[in-house]
Amino acid sequence: MTWGNCLAMAVVLVLLFVGLVWWLGYYTHHGEGISVPDFSGLNYRESVERGDDLGLIVMIGDSTYNKKVPAGCVVSQKPLAGTSVKSGRIVYVTINSLTMPRVAIPDLVGNSSYRQARARLQALGFKLTEPKLIDGDKDWVYGLQCGGRNLEAGDMVAKESTLTLVIGNGLTEEDLELEEEIEDDDLDIESIIKGAMDLIDSFQEVPED
Repeated sequence: MTWGNCLAMAVVLVLLFVGLVWWLGYYTHHGEGISVPDFSGLNYRESVERGDDLGLIVMIGDSTYNKKVPAGCVVSQKPLAGTSVKSGRIVYVTINSLTMPRVAIPDLVGNSSYRQARARLQALGFKLTEPKLIDGDKDWVYGLQCGGRNLEAGDMVAKESTLTLVIGNGLTEEDLELEEEIEDDDLDIESIIKGAMDLIDSFQEVPED
């Protein structure tokens, strides 16, 4: 192999290397970067349009719920605003849900005290009215209502709904029976007194001759 051939091969290899570097730079947009804008506060359609203008793809990655933020607005994003990315990069956004999330009612009726049930429901985000009292063991949960409708474990109810716990007032069956006996005794005494008063009213004094 002559020196000429060696030189020619070296030139070809250099050209191939330079071409490969140029092609890789072109293919990967080497040195080209797009600063990701802040999509927070924009609704999803606006964020998609703004992303398209910059060569970015905006997609919903998750949703959340915040009553202080308008429905459908972007609340967070990934990558973060200001990050340098290449054209065609997907930006995942989290939007505020269009509807209030629903929560499954836990199994409380018949196996919880008022204090336990109240704590669990408030932890889930529900609001509670004053409890509704019925005859039964004191502070024992006998029911759960929403707008007058009886709820069961597993029912899906909108978060932050107002619920009413139905609890016992402390009067058991024995107490009720005793109360009825006392009422019956009171009726008997009233009857005796009334009969005596009738006798007194009907008594006539006999005049002396």
